[in-house]
Amino acid sequence: MRKNSFYIISPAIASFFLFIVIITGCKNSPTGPYPLNSTSSDEMILQKIADADSAVATFEPNYNEEDVMSVMGKVQANIYPFRVWQRVRLVSRDFNVNIVGDSAFATYTRNFEGVLFIVASYDSTSSHPDTLIRKPFLSTITGKLIFHKRINVHDSTGGWRLSAVSLPEGGTAVSHIKIKKITVFYSNGDSLVVASPGNYFLSRGKGGRGRWKGIPRIHRNRSITVKLELTGAYADTDFVTLTHGGNMHGINRSKAKFNLVSSTPEGNGYYKVYQLTFETHRWGGFSFAVINVFPHQVIYDDSVAVESNTWGIPYFVHY
Repeated sequence: MRKNSFYIISPAIASFFLFIVIITGCKNSPTGPYPLNSTSSDEMILQKIADADSAVATFEPNYNEEDVMSVMGKVQANIYPFRVWQRVRLVSRDFNVNIVGDSAFATYTRNFEGVLFIVASYDSTSSHPDTLIRKPFLSTITGKLIFHKRINVHDSTGGWRLSAVSLPEGGTAVSHIKIKKITVFYSNGDSLVVASPGNYFLSRGKGGRGRWKGIPRIHRNRSITVKLELTGAYADTDFVTLTHGGNMHGINRSKAKFNLVSSTPEGNGYYKVYQLTFETHRWGGFSFAVINVFPHQVIYDDSVAVESNTWGIPYFVHY
C-alpha cells in the first residue's frame, strides 16, 4: 500500500506554504520534450502532428490543475477540506502506430506522476485551514488517433494530417469508481452523448482537411449542462469535478464541482447521477473539459490512497 504523507501547520504558516507550493509548482511543471518511442520517420512525424494539434494538446493543461483551485466550502468529514487540486507531471508516453497505405491508426498512452493536494482542517469549527495533505498517485490516460496521407504533398509533415481523435480516458490503476456515460446539453437545445470515449471519434474528414466535425463549437459566455453517470463501490457522495477553459498553456483554466442528483444500489455498489451547469469563458479558441471523479474517502480521509477515473472532451469557443 502506498504511504501518504501529511503535515499539520498553523493558519499563518499554511498560507505561506501554499504560496511556496504555487511557485514551485510552476517551476516544476513539465516542459518536455520527451523522447519518442517511435523509430521510423513517419511515426515521429505523426506524433509531432498529434502533439501540436489543439484537439489533443489542450487536454494536459486542463488535466494538470497545477495551482490552488477553489470548488467547495467546508463539509463534515474526518477532515474538513477547503481547497482540492492536483498537479501532474508527464513521465513517459507510448505512441503505437499501424500504417496501412495512406492511413495510420495510433494509440497514444501518457503516463503521469501526480500529487493530490487537500487544504483542510481537523477542526470542524475552524474557518481557516491548518493542514495541507499531499497524496501521491500514478495515472495513465489513453486515446486513439487516425491520420491520412495526402498524395503529392512534400512538406515537413510528409503529407500526413490528423483526421480523427477519440476522447481521452484513464485514471489510476486501482479504482472502485468508473464513469459510464456523459451527456452534454447546450443552450441551443443540442446535446452530445458519450458512453465509450475510446470509440467516440471526432473527425476532420479524409486527408485531415477542414475544421473538426463533431467537436462542440460553443459561443462565449454560454451555459452548458453536463450530466454524468457512474458506478462506484461506496455509498457516500463522491468528489466529481470539471476542469475547463485552459488553452495550450493552461491560461484561463477554471474548475467546478458536480452535484449528486441520485444514487441507486446496483449489485455490490451504486449507480449515481451527477450534474453541473457551467459557463464558457469570453476567450475564444480550443480548450478541453476534463472530468475527474474520486471516491468520497479519498478527499475526506487523510490516509486513503488516491483512486480516480478521468474522461476528457475537446471543445471550441467562438464569438
